[in-house]
Amino acid sequence: MTNGRELGPSVVDMKILCIAAHPDDLDFGCAGSVAAWVSEGHEVVYCLVTDGQAGGFDATISRDEMAEIRRREQTEAAKRVGVTELHFLGFPDGAVEATLELRKALARVIRIVRPERVVTQSPERNYDRIYGSHPDHLATGEAAMNAVYPDSRNEFAFPELMDEGLEPHTVPELWLIGGPDPNEHVDTTDWIEAKIEALLCHESQMQRPDEMPKMIREWGQGMAAAVGLPDGHTAERFRTIAAV
Repeated sequence: MTNGRELGPSVVDMKILCIAAHPDDLDFGCAGSVAAWVSEGHEVVYCLVTDGQAGGFDATISRDEMAEIRRREQTEAAKRVGVTELHFLGFPDGAVEATLELRKALARVIRIVRPERVVTQSPERNYDRIYGSHPDHLATGEAAMNAVYPDSRNEFAFPELMDEGLEPHTVPELWLIGGPDPNEHVDTTDWIEAKIEALLCHESQMQRPDEMPKMIREWGQGMAAAVGLPDGHTAERFRTIAAV
């Protein structure tokens, strides 16, 4: 499913942890890849830094209610691509910063899940597509990278995690969504419908849901064309980093 480079464990029970700022970020960024990985026998876990309470378009809905709605939508969307374990960290939507508090929270999840791969948002701004560079995305990517190295693997970083019984864990590889200079892709042709189904679960965020399938297919086809896949294929692209 990748571009042919040998990355990470070849075993079928590889664990992959996907970290993003908001509900629906992973469905836009990597849900097709997630569906492909699950089909290959890998276990994928989601971690959402916020509940997305600043989202939506209906001012009559309280922000607490919106957070509940978005948790439900994300949980259902995850099921559409084979993910059943989700961690919601509850940081404030629209105010995410790469603080030590967030780094510790992410290091905790990494030590709990103990993944071989972490997928997260790029901490680098993409000037070609501003929507992918929401400040919460950039801060989440920065904090997640710091949690991968050095926090989750260093027993002296956040020693209170050791007190919780969470032993250090080294993540071998890191995949970044939405940033510059992608060097890896996943062919999502067989999984594009699952990706669309997942995205359509986020009803509270969509003013024109009828337009979503066409947009996602065209977006995926553009990524496939950029890496030389045949006409009609779709893909998702990443920047991969060896973390060991």
